[in-house]
Amino acid sequence: MTIDDIKKLIAHDESRTLELKKSTGELKDGMHSACAFLNTEGGWLIFGVTPKSLKIVGQEVTDKTQQEIAQALAGLEPAVDVKVIYVDVPEYSGHKVIAMHFDGWVWGERPHTFHGCPYYKVESTTKVMPQDMYDERIRAHQPQMYAWERLVADSVTLADLNENLIRNCIRRGIEGGRIPESALYEPIGDILSKWKLLKNGIPTNGAVLLFSENIDEYPQFSLRMARFVGTNKNMFRDNQRAEGNFFELLEAGVAFCFKHLSLSGKITNHSLEREEQLEIPYHALREALINALCHRHWEKYNLTISLAIYDDRIEIASPGMFPPQITPENIKEPHESYPHNLKVAEALYRMTYLENWGSGARRIIDACQAQGIEVPTWSSNGGFVSITFKRPNFKSSTIKIDKKEDGIIQETNAEGEHPLSTPQVPPKYPPSTPQVEMLIQKMSDSYMTIKEMADVCNIKNLKYFRESYITPALKSGMIERLYPNHPKHPKQQYRLTETAKEWIKKKHNESYY
Repeated sequence: MTIDDIKKLIAHDESRTLELKKSTGELKDGMHSACAFLNTEGGWLIFGVTPKSLKIVGQEVTDKTQQEIAQALAGLEPAVDVKVIYVDVPEYSGHKVIAMHFDGWVWGERPHTFHGCPYYKVESTTKVMPQDMYDERIRAHQPQMYAWERLVADSVTLADLNENLIRNCIRRGIEGGRIPESALYEPIGDILSKWKLLKNGIPTNGAVLLFSENIDEYPQFSLRMARFVGTNKNMFRDNQRAEGNFFELLEAGVAFCFKHLSLSGKITNHSLEREEQLEIPYHALREALINALCHRHWEKYNLTISLAIYDDRIEIASPGMFPPQITPENIKEPHESYPHNLKVAEALYRMTYLENWGSGARRIIDACQAQGIEVPTWSSNGGFVSITFKRPNFKSSTIKIDKKEDGIIQETNAEGEHPLSTPQVPPKYPPSTPQVEMLIQKMSDSYMTIKEMADVCNIKNLKYFRESYITPALKSGMIERLYPNHPKHPKQQYRLTETAKEWIKKKHNESYY
């Protein structure tokens, strides 16, 4: 390295990858910057150049100077092998510029500290690394020791896991070619052990998240859902909170979207039948919810995933942060996956709920583009990662509250003519949600109580079952009440409509052929 090389390096002054010090009298501050480089993108630390003026003055280098540098470098943990470069300054006889280059941090490496304190770069500023970021990197470095999902669950046994749910997930994985057929005949405990979801026969937090019916010790296993009036949080017309495992929360979120988003229909070229589609593609919303649940920082007990629907947009926010390699901008480009909950992600991949790692954002974008709507945006702030979908048919309008019916605020425009949010059109084909589809396929031809219907669907929470299964099935015309004029009749029961029977028959015929 020559003095000309130094001049090129410093030409644009200090930056995220360049720190200048007048002399080794600032050696301690320089090591803070060195530590920050090691924890960020790497960079040059140069002594003998005055910041801002960029005057190259150099300094005398003695044996003591070299010893002090070596001692300072020894304060970095883990230890680094850094070549110290000494460059002569022609204008000052006997003076040298001291230059050191530090490589950047790579995912999975232990974060660096200087005398026990971690530093990182924010633009050209050196700062102490936030505890959340440090903990995240420690977990990435030694996930087997620190990851929340791998810790033994509190007050949960193997018997608390839903075996039917596990078996159904296994069947799904077999159909997708990711689980061998022999898994159907293996004990549940053996399968979960292979998936690293058991420790010494006890479920891990990851197993509880996916399959447990005992969530008493897990207040974070919840999903807040709201349909707001207008474009802010001043007033809502529907406010719900779902609790349960991964799949129950996913179903609740999907059902809420079907409840409050508009459906439209079109006659396809390959069929004379009307096909229904949500204003925001179902597959995009479902993928966004899966990502929010899969990558959530579940160790944050006091935070909750939220699904907020406004007149103009939909926001899904999940507690956590992007991995260092991912930004709201480059997430749209092909990238590697850095799952926060590795074993949960691996299990979901086997069960075909996740595809190739790192492709989730791309599938969301593709689904939106295929439907001709604007692609979503991602953001990260306040300890949450968010995805925002713009609703395609939003028109700013003056609204008024007309009336409250069945616990739901009804909206009209200023003239009181038509609802601002287009209600769902009950589709003949297919059922309005996956929950409705499952319900009508499991129901018998005779009248059934809610309890009987919930049992055949293997749902324990009757409130959740009513909201996510019964209500959308009634709205879509797939089931009907025994006492239609008395919805709250104490002996109320339900049966399939002719529309539902026709759909089931058609589905069976398609499967046969």
